[in-house]
Amino acid sequence: MRVLVVGSGGREHALAWAIAASPLVDKVYCAPGNAGIAEDAECAPVAASDTRGLIAFCRKAAIDFVVVGPEAPLVGGLVDALEAEGIAAFGPSKAAAALEGSKGFLKDLCAREGIPTAAYRRFRDAAAAKAYIAEQGAPIVVKADGLAAGKGVTVAATVAEAQAAVDAALGDGRFGAAGTEIIVEECLQGEEASFFALVDGANALPLTAAQDHKRVGDGDTGPNTGGMGAFSPTPLVTPGVEGEVMERMILPTVRAMARDGRPFKGVLYAGLMLTEAGPKLLEYNVRFGDPECQVLMMRLMSDIVPALIATRDGILKEVDLRWYDKAALCVVMASSGYPDEPLRGTEIRGLQKASGTEVKIFHAATKRDGDRLLADGGRVLGVTALGRDLAAARGLAYGAVGKIDWPEGFCRRDIGLRRG
Repeated sequence: MRVLVVGSGGREHALAWAIAASPLVDKVYCAPGNAGIAEDAECAPVAASDTRGLIAFCRKAAIDFVVVGPEAPLVGGLVDALEAEGIAAFGPSKAAAALEGSKGFLKDLCAREGIPTAAYRRFRDAAAAKAYIAEQGAPIVVKADGLAAGKGVTVAATVAEAQAAVDAALGDGRFGAAGTEIIVEECLQGEEASFFALVDGANALPLTAAQDHKRVGDGDTGPNTGGMGAFSPTPLVTPGVEGEVMERMILPTVRAMARDGRPFKGVLYAGLMLTEAGPKLLEYNVRFGDPECQVLMMRLMSDIVPALIATRDGILKEVDLRWYDKAALCVVMASSGYPDEPLRGTEIRGLQKASGTEVKIFHAATKRDGDRLLADGGRVLGVTALGRDLAAARGLAYGAVGKIDWPEGFCRRDIGLRRG
């Protein structure tokens, strides 16, 4: 069969790489892809936001199955458009993608279904939001309701900081349409983890958990980013925690979405806060995480393609996935200036020396200029290793980082350090 992966980041590279390994697949394309993805799939110059262009490409290339990577096209209804044209696709419908597309929608669903999450209020009026914040005190969290490219959440240490976030969203329009409504919620305390499950509209299959590192600097310092590294498995998500997450979060969500005429099909990514009172839901994403997808694909022993197809076809009960009893760890290398103004166009050398049987370098933002490989964004590489345990995976990943010649790149040096 012929498969198209939509997107251009490290998540899409990991998916394309895993899909290309399937004996069921003859050809993998990626739209638009990047320089690294081009080594594992054929890239097509069609933007992930170009629905008509993607449909036309599927027709031209005789695509049998589409895997949509990023959240924006899912929230925009790409899967609906593909399926309406008779093109099978993995990912939720526009109606189901509201779980990520509207934080207010998610919080209201949690309230109705008794899903443990932070206490919250929704606001469109800045004065009312500020009064509520003053009443609640800090720390407190302010979130833009819609998609804001990962920049719509403020974890405010002071009331003044929270009220400034209200002004930015509701007054200054910093997030555009995504910030016309905001959520103000309780600041939960604990450790964060990422939990993933495939959902076919009625059934859910737990995958595995990971831990991400959001802050740009060592020791969780500096501004939040899209993710500076991840590892899997995490000792924080025990079998008991997994069972609680499935029974109190994932399955109630699946049932509620089906009952409301929005059956969810795709991967459901639960951002968890592991509190003293048990796991609580921070957010849902309706796609694989990045860089969590990289470590998941490294650990996955089974063929991913039948699982993706079964998810779309509603026959997930027939799937049994197996995982390597090893650890995977991903170190993100980013361009100087990230996350504010990353430096583009700098040359990267030494990737062949850094790669190996236990190390895969996933590209998130690269391009070719003749024989030269150039950085083309903020988060640029995901140096990912598979080891017998977390310490071994960490050693392999950082050993590979040390072989990469890229003076303008940087990374955190403490990914997975506390756990291995």
